[in-house]
Amino acid sequence: MLETSARLLHLLSLLQLRREWTGAALAERMSVTERTVRRDIGKLRSLGYPISASPGIAGGYQLGAGAQLPPLLLDDEEALAVALGLTAVASGPVSGIGGASVRALVKLEQVLPGRLRPKFSALRQSVSVLAGPSAAASAVNPEFLTAFSTAISERRTAAFRYQALEAAEGRRIVEPYKLVSTGRRWYLVAWCTERQDWRTFRVDRCQSVPVLRERFTPRPLPARDLAAYVQSAITRSPYQYDVVIRIAAPLASVAEQVPAEVAVLEADGPGHTVLRSGWDSLDQPLVRMAGMGVEFEILAPEEMRERARTAAGRLARAAGALSVTQAAPSSSSAGSASGSRPAPAVHRKQALPPTH
Repeated sequence: MLETSARLLHLLSLLQLRREWTGAALAERMSVTERTVRRDIGKLRSLGYPISASPGIAGGYQLGAGAQLPPLLLDDEEALAVALGLTAVASGPVSGIGGASVRALVKLEQVLPGRLRPKFSALRQSVSVLAGPSAAASAVNPEFLTAFSTAISERRTAAFRYQALEAAEGRRIVEPYKLVSTGRRWYLVAWCTERQDWRTFRVDRCQSVPVLRERFTPRPLPARDLAAYVQSAITRSPYQYDVVIRIAAPLASVAEQVPAEVAVLEADGPGHTVLRSGWDSLDQPLVRMAGMGVEFEILAPEEMRERARTAAGRLARAAGALSVTQAAPSSSSAGSASGSRPAPAVHRKQALPPTH
């Protein structure tokens, strides 16, 4: 009986693996006769699994969709990949399925074999998700994420080939500490042994599966919140201008329009939000802010405020509704789209390490 049950589970896993199987192919994979395959197919049907059969040389068996979800038989890598996806969704901004993801994670954890539990725990502890509006994601090899998660959990250095922006592909050896997802991309926070400094790496730019090496002693972290550290690194430090804008809209409303990898948002009272972001061009943030359709106040830099004055005059002349003197605000109110208050002093944070 035990042998028959094990064979039925093996047959069910094969039917889930491929869309269609011939009887001969199933018999060969299971090391049984085709007659045994037909008998086992009948048993699975009696248990409620909708298995169809097509006659002829080109025919075969297919597992169809039933009224209930059948047991899914996953190998080690598939189980870990599902755990990683559920972890990201459970803590992410997708509405309505966070609770279901948590319940699925609990069920998966209960039935995982002992050899996979350490890796499963590592996945849950080594991943953070930055909330923000959804956008097209960059493809990432799940094997890369699994390897980095294992390295983080076991405190092992990782070696991999990496393609940095506008640089030749090279080999990196790092001490990994955290994986962070923005919804569009995955980032790794790590200590680079070559540069002897903290770095953030885009996982989709990895060119090879990370190879785990010797163990390392953990270093003091560059920030208490590594997810916020990554967000600051990818939104501000690599750019020429540090833009600070006060928006006349609540934080939740602004967050629906501004991705986490574009800017850091902070609530400024119940009805205002301060946006901090890095740019190499001052025209682009002006266009984006104007397109949001809300009042805003430019706090920094001064060059952006001058650019706004010039643009305001040009637009007014193009519309023919105002004179040049009316379109250009006085020096006492320049830099504020709402004119609500003078711009407060802005303190620049210490420069963050570059993002590769």
